[in-house]
Amino acid sequence: MAAKIELWIGFTVIVMGLLALDLGLFNKKAHRVSMREAALWSCVWISLGLAFSGGIYFLLGKQAAIEYLTGYVIEKSLSVDNLFVFLIIFSYFGVEVKYQHRVLYWGIMGALVLRALMIFVGAALLDQFHWLIYVFGAFLVYTGFKLMFLDGDDLDPSENRAVKWTRKLFPMTETIEDQGFWKTVDGKRFATPLLLVLVAVETSDVMFALDSIPAIFGITRDPFLVYTSNVFAILGLRALFFVLAEFMKKFRFLDKGLAIVLGFIGIKMLLEFWHVKIETSHSLAAVGLVLLVAVLLSLLIPEKESAVPDAVAGEKGGGE
Repeated sequence: MAAKIELWIGFTVIVMGLLALDLGLFNKKAHRVSMREAALWSCVWISLGLAFSGGIYFLLGKQAAIEYLTGYVIEKSLSVDNLFVFLIIFSYFGVEVKYQHRVLYWGIMGALVLRALMIFVGAALLDQFHWLIYVFGAFLVYTGFKLMFLDGDDLDPSENRAVKWTRKLFPMTETIEDQGFWKTVDGKRFATPLLLVLVAVETSDVMFALDSIPAIFGITRDPFLVYTSNVFAILGLRALFFVLAEFMKKFRFLDKGLAIVLGFIGIKMLLEFWHVKIETSHSLAAVGLVLLVAVLLSLLIPEKESAVPDAVAGEKGGGE
């Protein structure tokens, strides 16, 4: 089932219009995003993502709508884990809250392009080499196992190779003074540390996409459903960041839940070798149940002392 070109064009126009309104009208000036504003925008983006599943239902049918919704839930859940990395990056580089929205905006713009390329390449490879689905499945099982025992304290933005290469390629200013990625000093063009932050955010999203995109291919092979579920999940990532930043430390078991989700989807893909098929509706129910249990356990068994960095406060980190 491949979406018609009209759907691709219409979806692209809608998304570009929403992004233009977001940065060009509502967030034109750098400012501290309040909890109320972030919560409002989170509701808007989530409502749009869910409403789109209704459009899929009427245009492509019930099965396509379930596949889109399952992919959206998986991608949205994995993106929450990505927010933890953003917290570390912003804390390390000492990025003030009023500049964080701009970094996330351009990071997500880049993510839309990079994920589109990854999805189209992945879909083309699966069409030609069906056995790659088992490779994706094994990779997800491995990633889930690794995530189950991942220590967030091991994340260090200074070890990011792309950040190191950027430092070598461009002369840098010492401090972040405004929301610009470039600055002219005495007629010479310099990159600002905010560019390093953008590079770190972009590369971290690519790494997460290596997990999330194969996981959604485990739900549907339709590139349109894979891409749209990805897009709507990450479009609301900026607002969700400011909503969850203060409460991220409460979700101590979310990583474990996500690890189980990745492992489940990986096993689902591997079972195709024995012609065992798990219905998409059952997958959606299983994913929802695992995430619900992870959140409830996190609330019922809180961690005494959290290591989540206070990036929202915009304190100086070790990036200068």
